[in-house]
Amino acid sequence: MPSDASRPIRRALLSVSDKTGIVDLARRLRALDIELLSTGGTAATLREADLAVTDVADVTGVPEVLDGRVKTLHPAIHAGVLARQDRADDLEALDAHGYTPIDLVVCNLYPFSEAAQEPGLSAEALAEYIDIGGPTLLRAAAKNHAFVGAVTSPEQYGDVADELEANAGALSLPTRRALAEAAFAHTAAYDQQIHAHLSAETHAADADTTLPNPFQASLPQAQSLRYGENPHQEGALYGPPERFFDMLHGRDLSFNNLLDLSSALRLIDEFREAPPTCGILKHTNPCGVATADTLDAAWQQAFATDTQSPYGGIVVVNRALDQATAEAIDEIYTEMIIAPAFERGVLEHLSERDRRRVIRHTAAAQKSDRLDVRSVLGGLLVQTRDPVLAPTSEQQERWEVPTARPPTDEERADLDFAWRVAKHVKSNAIVYVRDHATLGIGAGQMSRIDASELAVAKAQKSELDLTGSVVASDAFFPFADGLVAAADEGARAAIQPGGSIRDDEVIAAADARGMALVHTGRRHFRH
Repeated sequence: MPSDASRPIRRALLSVSDKTGIVDLARRLRALDIELLSTGGTAATLREADLAVTDVADVTGVPEVLDGRVKTLHPAIHAGVLARQDRADDLEALDAHGYTPIDLVVCNLYPFSEAAQEPGLSAEALAEYIDIGGPTLLRAAAKNHAFVGAVTSPEQYGDVADELEANAGALSLPTRRALAEAAFAHTAAYDQQIHAHLSAETHAADADTTLPNPFQASLPQAQSLRYGENPHQEGALYGPPERFFDMLHGRDLSFNNLLDLSSALRLIDEFREAPPTCGILKHTNPCGVATADTLDAAWQQAFATDTQSPYGGIVVVNRALDQATAEAIDEIYTEMIIAPAFERGVLEHLSERDRRRVIRHTAAAQKSDRLDVRSVLGGLLVQTRDPVLAPTSEQQERWEVPTARPPTDEERADLDFAWRVAKHVKSNAIVYVRDHATLGIGAGQMSRIDASELAVAKAQKSELDLTGSVVASDAFFPFADGLVAAADEGARAAIQPGGSIRDDEVIAAADARGMALVHTGRRHFRH
């Protein structure tokens, strides 16, 4: 029979760590008179279900050894999987050694990544979760997919069994090829997980770098998107986004929605422990942020920063969303509303708009991968993430105040707030704040003075007075003119990284105007 035809499945090897669905699959295989081979725990599970199964040890003539480290690593197994069943010499070699072809391998691997998250698990114990026989079996079956099916996930069981039942116990070449592709993806991702863990441990003790070499990533496609950033571009989401949010209402998230959602979650991370806080974003930039006694008040103050941009924007809060705030938000059209929880009746109210997405954020974005990866021509740029700022008291302990006048307690609180917001505004970034609410935000400008002028213009457009405000700059003021412009608008204090060759000029300008100036020693560019 040529290898491009459907192949009859006469003998299947089942060896799985995740037992989900394995008994049902095995029953359907046996109903087609397919012989079952198995190992250890899988064999025991099948026998408990009254299914006839042959132990791999009976095929190899060798018991499992080294506490189960060696089970399937034997020519009787791998020759059976790798035999090219259309070649007489391969079949003669099997006969000469008393081996029999294996037509289907059902295998999934030890849960290494889950085990690696267990606190207190020793390196020796974790090593036992590094699967050897499983990846070897899957790679062999996938390599020989012209003759063998390689099944790696319980999600595949139903389709495979359906095809076998509809095709008199045979599996088509397109199916075997698709299974092989999935198998190689599965083993590649597994190896990448192990490499990432070992690399992180290695570099944790290496003062030179914490970045892996080589950089590897193997992520499953979580969602196919209608298009990418623009309709003529293809797009897809990879990875496990369900760790961080649940979609409660609305259409599937688009490419741009996902970018905005990520930015919103990282912004609200800065205010997880703060009083009620609301952020409004547009095109990944905050256009208004406020902390107040209630969410409703926080929304009103955030919205007051810019009453035009929030239309079609994203709203994120750090508290359970209440009815009053939901109704206030609902006065304009918003693309996405994100909250950690929703009070009774709120979700139903928000779901009345079909075009709106309602999302519950379930975990802090800071718990995501520690690396930030971006594509550039010819490769990838990889960096460690800019982490969430430490609590206010810890932040302020690191501040330097080079001016004659230190900030007041009220100014310190606003400077901390402004600094957290500026960290999430595209560079060049200037943010004016008073009473824990943004007044003007200048984002993504080619010069810092342009960003400052834009922030002032935004405040003026919203009829907000900057008198008594504080101003944050994501990077140092290269000249005194930016600080002078802020002082002329009524700012009483400023926060910036410091480090310019003209710091002395900037400090002198602040002193001449009675301003307090804080140097953080750390910039927050966001390109």
